[in-house]
Amino acid sequence: MIKAFDLKKGKVIHFQGDLWRVEDVSIMSKGNWRSYIQARLKHVKTGRSTDTRFSTDDKIETPFVETKPYEYLYREGNDFIVMDPTSFDQLHVPAEVMGDAHLYLKGNETVTLQSIDGKIVACELPNTVELTVTDTTPVVKGATATNQSKDATMETGLRVRVPPFIENGEKLRIDTRTGEYLERAK
Repeated sequence: MIKAFDLKKGKVIHFQGDLWRVEDVSIMSKGNWRSYIQARLKHVKTGRSTDTRFSTDDKIETPFVETKPYEYLYREGNDFIVMDPTSFDQLHVPAEVMGDAHLYLKGNETVTLQSIDGKIVACELPNTVELTVTDTTPVVKGATATNQSKDATMETGLRVRVPPFIENGEKLRIDTRTGEYLERAK
């Protein structure tokens, strides 16, 4: 059992007698009203999505989920190919399980796959990834005087808002949980 406050994207939970995967979660607080958790859940078997609210103190049952790190290799059609780093076995993981991983993974990143009874049900991406900017507007002198941002397209096709001094070819750190620019990669 976990508190609703501890829900995070990619977690598998028992809800209404079935297994659901958390697709998105946010904490809502409005004025002097009590805070609540707004979550988008996806049914593990049918793929049906639903939005639901939890009180921050609600107890949520979690099934026994085996978690294991894998190395993402490449994408083949609608499947993601991952490799077990200990046995070097390769698995085909459907795109429905991986979610928006194609926007963050380019190859050789470590992902955590969650399985129940041998069936892969969810994927956790690394918290941050390093991606190269492929397309953005050029730097304008004096544009750093105000706190503005511009669009940038990364090598995987992800579009992010970045500061005006970012140029094509730069490596950036991106948060996979929010999809936001963090900093230049070192």
